[in-house]
Amino acid sequence: MDFNPYRLAKVQFISTSENTINCDHNPKLKPWEAPSPNNVAGKGQIEAPGQMPNIVWQTRVAAPTDYENALGDALEKVFADGAETLEQVVGGLNALGFRMPDGRPWTAASFESEMARLGA
Repeated sequence: MDFNPYRLAKVQFISTSENTINCDHNPKLKPWEAPSPNNVAGKGQIEAPGQMPNIVWQTRVAAPTDYENALGDALEKVFADGAETLEQVVGGLNALGFRMPDGRPWTAASFESEMARLGA
């Protein structure tokens, strides 16, 4: 498995709106059109405020656990400190004292396995 730090993050949006629709795609998305000036006010807007349902883009079935949030925070710190390779990420997590769920230090193999598990 190749390491790609840009594939680690998944975005979660939570809405309390009663107009919320859970969907895995945007049914209102129009085909791409080349940008061109428009002199009509409001024309070309994606939606009219308050008139469209709030579509939630959810990539998981539950809110992140405390462990997942802590892992995300630790990864942000490691990447902010300049990690670019798998070995640097693993070393950075271990240097921060952030351990695997069972308390062991991270290895390249355990990190890839955990990312695959969390991304499933």
